Amino acid sequence: MHIRFFLLVLLSGILTAGVVPTEAQAWLTDRYRLDEGLRLSAPLLFTLSGSEPEEPTTGDPPLGATLDPTLRIDGSTLSSTPVVESAPGTSLLEVTTTDPLEAVEETLDFDVPIVRTPKIGKHIQFFTFHIRDRFELWLLRLERHRPMVEQVFAEFNLPADLIFLSLVESGFNTNAVSRSKAVGPWQFIKSTAKTYGLRVDKWIDERRDPVKSTLAAAQYLRDLYHLFGSWPLAMAAYNAGERRVGRALARAHADDFWDLTDTKLIRRETKEYVPRFLAATLIAKDPSRYGFLINPQPPVEYEEAVITRPIHLRVAAKAAGVTYQELKALNPELRKEITPPDLAYRLKVPAGSKDLLLSNLATYPDWKHVQATRYRVRHGETLLHFATRHHTPLSAILEANALDKSYKPKPGEWLLIPKPAKAKS
Repeated sequence: MHIRFFLLVLLSGILTAGVVPTEAQAWLTDRYRLDEGLRLSAPLLFTLSGSEPEEPTTGDPPLGATLDPTLRIDGSTLSSTPVVESAPGTSLLEVTTTDPLEAVEETLDFDVPIVRTPKIGKHIQFFTFHIRDRFELWLLRLERHRPMVEQVFAEFNLPADLIFLSLVESGFNTNAVSRSKAVGPWQFIKSTAKTYGLRVDKWIDERRDPVKSTLAAAQYLRDLYHLFGSWPLAMAAYNAGERRVGRALARAHADDFWDLTDTKLIRRETKEYVPRFLAATLIAKDPSRYGFLINPQPPVEYEEAVITRPIHLRVAAKAAGVTYQELKALNPELRKEITPPDLAYRLKVPAGSKDLLLSNLATYPDWKHVQATRYRVRHGETLLHFATRHHTPLSAILEANALDKSYKPKPGEWLLIPKPAKAKS
C-alpha cells in the first residue's frame, strides 16, 4: 500500500488528538512565502485540525442561462464578441465533439497531468456553446492579470498551467461570491483566508485583492501538493477541502484522484472540478482552435500611494485626476468608500497619477484627510440633515466627500462628516 496512505491516516489521527499549533500565524517569517522543503506548513495543519471548510463553488450559470451581453471588467465595459470561426479546415462542432487531446498533444506543452476522459470534452462543449460569451470575458479578464499571476506562481515553483484554475474558480472576478460565501478571484472562505494571512474585517476584504489573494492561493496550492503528492488531488482538495479528500483516500485505499471519481466518497462537483480545469486549460492555451478571438490585453498597471489618514475615495480620485470608478476597480478589497482608519493604507492609483495625488493631498486642510465621523446614510436623510446634526458646515461635508450641492445620498452609502479642528493650546 502506498506510503502516502499511511501518512494520511497518521496525520488524521494526530490532528484528531488535538496536536495542533496554538498560533495559526506562527509560521510567518515572510507573510506570503512558503518555506522550502516537503514539510507541511502550520497554516495547512491548522486548517486540517479545524472544522471542514465549505467547498468553493465555481459560480457558473446553469445550462441555458441568459447571459448579460455586456459585463464590467476591471472598470471598463467589454461588449460581447461575435462567435468567430475555428481553425481553418475544421468546424467548431468537430473540434469540441472529438477527442480534445487528439490534435493538441503534439502541438502544446502541459505542465500538469492531462488524462484522457470524455468529461473533458463535455466541459469544453459547455464553455464553447452554453456560456461562450461569458467564458470569453473570463479569458479577457485573466489576460490582464496573467503577468502578475505567472510571476507569483513562478516564485512558488508552481506549474504555470495552474493559472487557469482561476477560470473555473471565478473567471478571475474580484467581486465573485459563491453560495458557500467563498469570495474573490481564488474563492477563499473566511477561515482559510485568515489562515493564509489575508485580512477580512469590516474595512478590508483582501480575498478580493488580486495580488494578495494570488499569493495566498499559491501558498495554499503548494501546501496541498506537498500533502497529496499530485496536482489532481491538490486541486480536488482546493475545491472540497483537504480533510474530505484525505478521508476519501483513506477509506478507498486509493492514492489517485481518478480512483476517487469511481466512488461516492467525494461530491460530484469535486469529481467534475479537475476535468473542468483541464477543459479550461485546453481552451486557454489555444483559444482560436475553439473559436475564441482573444486579442492581447494590456496588463493592469498601477502605483501605490501611502495614505497615512483615512480618506474618501471620491476625494482621492479628484486629487489624483482620475475617476472614482478607476480607483474602485484598482482597490476592490475596500469594503467601504473610505480607506481604513487604523493603518497607513497603500492606495492603488493608475500609473502616473501617484505624484499628483500626494502633492494635492499635501495642500488639503486637515479635515479633508478625514478627521471625521464615518456615517452610514439612512432612508430619507439629506446632506443638510447631516450638517445640522453634526454642527458641521455643509461645504465641509461636500468637500470631504467630493460632492456637489445637488447630490442626494443613497441609503446604505457611507459618508464622512468632518470633525471641527481642535484648538491648539
